[in-house]
Amino acid sequence: MLPAISPTTKLTRDHLLTLEAYSRERDAIRRSVIEHKKHRTVHLDENITLVFEDAMTVRYQVQEILRVERIFEDAGINEELAAYNPLIPDGANLKATMLIQYDDVDARKRALEELVDVEHHVWLEVEGAERVLAVADEDLERSTASKTAAVHFLRFELSAGMTDRLRGGADLLFGIDFPARPRAVTVPPAVREALVKDLG
Repeated sequence: MLPAISPTTKLTRDHLLTLEAYSRERDAIRRSVIEHKKHRTVHLDENITLVFEDAMTVRYQVQEILRVERIFEDAGINEELAAYNPLIPDGANLKATMLIQYDDVDARKRALEELVDVEHHVWLEVEGAERVLAVADEDLERSTASKTAAVHFLRFELSAGMTDRLRGGADLLFGIDFPARPRAVTVPPAVREALVKDLG
């Protein structure tokens, strides 16, 4: 089994299992990650979800890529680590994958056309503090003038005062300030507590 890891630890080769060891442990690791994500997931509405990444979720993604691509050489492993380490929070921020999901293909196509630029309208609010807009897709632009992408990567920067408020039990809200899809959600205490661990 993979050893426990701090939420903000940047991954190195030493944090990973070999392909053979991962194959043996994969089912148990997958179950553990699914359970871990339960308190790291925020549904903004029935189609838009934020999944908050940390070292554990990112390590799982890297292990899966190495497995599927059969990558075992140092150069390839280091390339994947360099690509995925930026998704791990730095201690003063929260980082999330935003998923826009529809079962119906036509409905999905229409929604992605209607939601152009939505990734720049997602916000976080700590009770008693000002809203923080997410910084979206820092690695590359994922939207065009005619449609948005189904997956975006978001970063929310928090001040020390916001972190202190959260540790003191203040509510944590996420929402979308977008004309076609305004939404605000207060997360349950278990989610707030899980995300506070990302903040140093």
